[in-house]
Amino acid sequence: MNAPPETITSETHAAAATWANLPPLLAEIRARRNEFSRAQKIPKDIIDGFRRVGVYRAIAAKRFGGEERTTADFCRLVERISEADGSAGWVASFGDGARYLAALPDDTLRKVYANGPDVVLAGAVFPLQPARRCTDGFVVNGVWPFASGSPGADLIGVGITLEDDSAGDLPRVAVMPADKVTIRPNWDVIGLQGTGSHDVVVSDVIVPEEWTLVRGGPPTLDGPVYRYPAVAFAAQVHAIVGIGIARSALDEVIAMAGSRASITGAPVMAERGYVQLEIAKAEAMLRSARSFFYEATEELWREALEDEVTLSTTMLMRLAATNAARQGAEVCRIASGLAGTEALNTTSNLARAMCDSFVVSQHAALNEGTLQSAGRTLLGSTIQPGFP
Repeated sequence: MNAPPETITSETHAAAATWANLPPLLAEIRARRNEFSRAQKIPKDIIDGFRRVGVYRAIAAKRFGGEERTTADFCRLVERISEADGSAGWVASFGDGARYLAALPDDTLRKVYANGPDVVLAGAVFPLQPARRCTDGFVVNGVWPFASGSPGADLIGVGITLEDDSAGDLPRVAVMPADKVTIRPNWDVIGLQGTGSHDVVVSDVIVPEEWTLVRGGPPTLDGPVYRYPAVAFAAQVHAIVGIGIARSALDEVIAMAGSRASITGAPVMAERGYVQLEIAKAEAMLRSARSFFYEATEELWREALEDEVTLSTTMLMRLAATNAARQGAEVCRIASGLAGTEALNTTSNLARAMCDSFVVSQHAALNEGTLQSAGRTLLGSTIQPGFP
C-alpha cells in the first residue's frame, strides 16, 4: 500500500526527474540491509549511490551546483529510502548537512564545494569539548559519541566550546576533513545498526576559525532553505525516517494477512476481527502523523519564503516531528505484534522495523522532553534552552 499522493508542485516535478534512478538503488538497499547491520555502517557504494541520485546536492546552493530543493521534497526522498531500510534513510538524512555548512564564511564554502556539490557532512555536536586558541585557529581534542554516517563522510563536524565565544548559548562546530578524525567502532545497539554512529576521536587537530560555524546561527547564504531553522530541519529529517520505517512494516503485515493461516487452525489473519481493528487503527495513526508532519513543514516553508519564520510555527514543526517519530514507533510495535512469530527472527524486516523505530524515537531531538518543551511553548511558559 503506497503513501497518499502529495500536492504536485514544480519542485516535486523537478525532484521526480532528478531522482528517477532511485528505484534501482532502493531495490539494492532492500536486498542488502542485513549486510548493513552486520557491518555497522552503510557501505561506500551505497553512499556513492546517494550521490548519484542527488541526496547531498538536494539542499546545497545552486551557485555551487546544488539544487536548493524544498524541505518537504528532501523529506520525501529520505522517507522513500527509509522504507527500504531505516539505517540507510538515517544516513541519507544527513544530506541536510548543507544547511549547517551554509553558516560557514563564503570563502570557506567555495573551498568546501570546489569539487562539486555532493559533499557528505557527518559528526557529533555534544558533549561540547573545550578547544584552545592558537595562532592558526583552534586546537581541537576530544571524543564525541553518536557520529552517525561518519564512516562515509567527507567532512566531520564536532562541537566545541571556547572562552568568551561570541556564539553565546549556541554551540560552535569545528569542521575538518574526515581523514583528520579517528572513528572508534563501538556502535553495538538494538536498532539502526547500520548507521555507523560510532565515537569520533580528534587529537590535536588545528581548525582555522573560518572552518567553524555556529549551529542555529545566521547563515552566510540567502534563500528559503537557509532561512529555514537548522535545528528544526535536523529534527524533522530524522523523524521522517520513522514514518518510512512504519510504512514498510505496516505494508508487510497487510501483505501477509491475506494468505497467512494459523498453525492452530484459526482463520487467515485478514479474517480475524482483532487484526482488522488494529490494522485500521495503525493506518489512521500513521497517515495522521504523516499529514501533520508535512502540513507543519509546508507552513514553515511558506514563512521561510517570506523571511518571516516565527517561533510558534517552528515549535509546531518540532512537535510534528516528535509526534511522527513516536507514532511511527507505535505503528511498528502494532505491526510486529500482529505478525506473531514472523517478527521474532532477528533478520526479519518487522523485527528490524520495531527496533529501528524505537531508536528514532529515542533521539534527543525527538524524545519525551521535546513534547514537554512544546507544551511549555503552547502554554506561554519560558522556553527551555535549545528549543525549538
